[in-house]
Amino acid sequence: MKLPSGDQYDTLYCDFSWQIPEDFNIGRAVSDDWAGRDPGRICLEHFSPDGDHLSLTYGELAARSSSLANALSALGIGRGDRVALLLPQCFETVISHVAIYKMSAIALPLALLFGVEALEYRLKAAGAAAVITNGFGLARINQIRDRLPDVKHIISIEGPSADTLGFADLVSAYPPVFDIAQSGPDEPALMIFTSGTTGPPKGALHGHRVLAGHIPGMQFVHEGFPQAGDKVWTPSDWAWAGGLLNALLPSLLLGVPVVSSPAQKFDADTAYRIMAEMKVRNAFIPPTALRLLKSVDAPRLKYDLVLRTIGSAGESLGRETYEWVRRTLGITVNEFYGQTECNFVLSSSAAFGVTKPGAIGRASPGHKVAIVNDEGAELPVGEQGQIAIASPDPVMFLGYWNDPDATQRKYVEGWLLTGDIGRQDEEGYVTFAGRDDDVITSSGYRIGPAEIEDCLIGHPAVQLAAAVGKPDALRTEIVKAYIVLAPGHEPSAELAAEIRDWVKTRLSMHEYPREVEFVDALPLTTTGKVIRRLLREKAAAEAEISLGRQAT
Repeated sequence: MKLPSGDQYDTLYCDFSWQIPEDFNIGRAVSDDWAGRDPGRICLEHFSPDGDHLSLTYGELAARSSSLANALSALGIGRGDRVALLLPQCFETVISHVAIYKMSAIALPLALLFGVEALEYRLKAAGAAAVITNGFGLARINQIRDRLPDVKHIISIEGPSADTLGFADLVSAYPPVFDIAQSGPDEPALMIFTSGTTGPPKGALHGHRVLAGHIPGMQFVHEGFPQAGDKVWTPSDWAWAGGLLNALLPSLLLGVPVVSSPAQKFDADTAYRIMAEMKVRNAFIPPTALRLLKSVDAPRLKYDLVLRTIGSAGESLGRETYEWVRRTLGITVNEFYGQTECNFVLSSSAAFGVTKPGAIGRASPGHKVAIVNDEGAELPVGEQGQIAIASPDPVMFLGYWNDPDATQRKYVEGWLLTGDIGRQDEEGYVTFAGRDDDVITSSGYRIGPAEIEDCLIGHPAVQLAAAVGKPDALRTEIVKAYIVLAPGHEPSAELAAEIRDWVKTRLSMHEYPREVEFVDALPLTTTGKVIRRLLREKAAAEAEISLGRQAT
C-alpha cells in the first residue's frame, strides 16, 4: 500500500498496485505493530502554551488503548457498536480511537464546535451506545441526555461525576493487554458525518481499509514521507476526515510523531508558534487557514520554522494563496482533493513534478479520476462536469449509514459522483470550479465561485471572500461577493467599486461581482469550508424583498 520507488509521477502512477492485507485492523497498525518493534518511539506530542509540552510513546499508546478496550468491553460495548468521540486534539482522543478499532467497534468523531441540536441529530442517527468527551462536551450532552435513549455510557476525560464515568479510572482499572479483533478490509471502523454544506449531514461509513488507502497520497503530497525528522501538525479538528485521515492516522501508521494543540479559534501567530516550537516539518493546513496566516508580516524572520512540506485541501486553494505561500514561506503547497465519502484521490507533489497554480492536482497513485456528465460518460479535455472516482477504491466509503437510497444515488456507471464541478486539462490536472449547487448561472454562463474568490483574495484589502449567485430577473443570477476585510481596511462604497473593478479587469466582464457586501465573518463548517448555501439563501431573501418592493 506504499508508494513504489521513483522520482516522477508517471512512474509512480503506472507502477503502483494495492496490497491491503486480508486482516487489517487500524488499531493494531497505528499502535501495537510499532509498540512491538520500538515501544519507546514517540508517537504524539502535545503543545502547551506555557511551554510544558507533553509526549506519548507507541508503547504507552498500545497499553492504554488496550486497557480502554477492555473497559469498554466490560461495559457491554462490542463489535459494530458506535462510540462517539466529542474531544479536542489530545492524547485521550487517539487512545480512544485506537481502543475502538481494536474492538472492531465503530468510531464516531464529533466536533466540539457542534451545538446541542447538531449533536443530538448525529448521535441519534448513528445510534451511538457511548460518548467519550471532556467537560465542555459533557455540558452539552447533559442538555440532551434524556433525548438519547441509545447512549448507555458517558465517559469524561476530566474525571467522574454523577452518571458519568472517569476516563483515567477506566484505563487504570483494566489490564494493558487486549486480544485485538480480526478485521477484514471492509469491516466497518469509522463513521464521519458529511459537513452538511448542501443539505442534512449523512453518516459516511468506512472500513478499516480506508487508512491503508490514504498512505500513498500521504507519501506523495509530503514528498517521500516519512523522512528523518518528519513531524506532523494540523490545525484541523481530528473529528474531520481531513484532520483524522490526512494527518493523524497515516502519520501514526508510518511511525511519524503527530503534534496536538489545544482547541481554539484559529490564530495565525499561535499557529506559527506551534510549528516553530514543536519543530513541525509537515503541516496540513486548509486554504482558509493559509489565508489567515497572511496576517503575520515576515513570519520567517519572526519564527524559526523548519517546515519541509505543506499539504492543503478542503476548498480550492487558488493561485493567489499558492503564490503567497511559495513567496513568503519558501514552500510549494501541495494541494489535494477528496470528500468524506472518498478522500485523497487527486493530489499534487512538487518534488514529483506535479504542481500547477490554481489546479488541485492529478489522480493520486492508486486512484482513477475523471470528469463525467450526469449519466457517467467521460467528458472531453477542457469540458466542465462532475469530478468522479472509479469504483471500487480503498478510500471509498461503504455507504451512508441506514440510507441505501442515498448511497445508490452516489454512483452511476461505475463512478462515484462527488457533486463537485471541475475540468481536466490535457496533462491530467483538475481545476475545481465549485459544488454543483454553488455554480452560478448568469446571462447564459455557468460560473464557478472558486476562480472569483481566488481573484478577490488577491486584492490587498480582502482577507476572506465568498461568491454566490443572487437571483436576478434579467440575468437569471448575478454574482454577489461577501467580503471579510483584512485588518486596517474599512468598508466603503469606493472600496466596493475598486474590488469589483479588480475582478472585472483580471477575469472577465461576466464574472465580476455586481454586488459586494462587507461582513464581519463568513459562515463556516467545522472543517473550515464556507457554507455557501447560507449565503445563497441570504442573497435570495434579499432579491425577494427587492422584487416585492418593485411590485408595489
